[in-house]
Amino acid sequence: MRADRQLWFKLELTQHAGSFKTRGMFNQILAAGPLPDSGIVTASGGNAGLAAAYAAREVGVPAEVYVPESAPAVKVAKLRKYGARVVQVGREYAEAAAASVARSAETGALLCHAYDDPDMVAGNGTLGLELLEQLPDGFDTVLVAVGGGGLIAGMIAAVRSSARVIAVEPTTSAALHEALRAGGPVDVPVSGVAADSLGARRAGRIAYELAADAGISSILVDDKAIVDARRRLWDDYRLAVEHGTAAAHAAITSGAYLPGPDERVVVLLCGANTSLTDGLV
Repeated sequence: MRADRQLWFKLELTQHAGSFKTRGMFNQILAAGPLPDSGIVTASGGNAGLAAAYAAREVGVPAEVYVPESAPAVKVAKLRKYGARVVQVGREYAEAAAASVARSAETGALLCHAYDDPDMVAGNGTLGLELLEQLPDGFDTVLVAVGGGGLIAGMIAAVRSSARVIAVEPTTSAALHEALRAGGPVDVPVSGVAADSLGARRAGRIAYELAADAGISSILVDDKAIVDARRRLWDDYRLAVEHGTAAAHAAITSGAYLPGPDERVVVLLCGANTSLTDGLV
């Protein structure tokens, strides 16, 4: 979607299951070959779980999804609509992830990681390949909201030779930013309005290694900027996105990232598993 002369939105919010993660999760499941009768198990702030539940339903196996107790009700309801068994545990993603690992060991279900898996990253990278086809005249920069790093890892792999990839993270959940500063993934505190989708306590190893190798920079935006960007996307374009998605656009609307006069910028709008009653109407 062209927002103005030099700005495009990539509308992954219209993807099956409501976010980009369906690309990677399908690839991760299909790449595993024959699946056990116990199906798959994953942990998620919501979107990876939705993608897993949708993909599992499509291939005909059961799905079990572990989410934090703070997971938005709209995401939990949609998980159940897709037929997943939902288990809410802990205050944040890391606790749900630990529970999913234990459950996989107990049942033999395929453990699907929400972001730090080569097949997940490769599937996400199809988004970048699609962008290159959709914008044949090229683009200079793509802004990517980052939680655990599965999306930005795929984007770096797909477009690094053609465009600059920039990470955008909340000030209160900045796992990749801190990993790049520390020279490797480290645990970070997690909070803020976008924590349900960007609240990874630690960046994925794949994302860190690709970002470090490519010299990726990370921009931080605060909660106020994220809320404002989300509101603007609704008011100006009638795009209802979750706070984590709005973080990428917040880099533009807050002035944290200032494009050059002729710079062609793509903002990835990566998910919309939200409710209009959550601060929009």
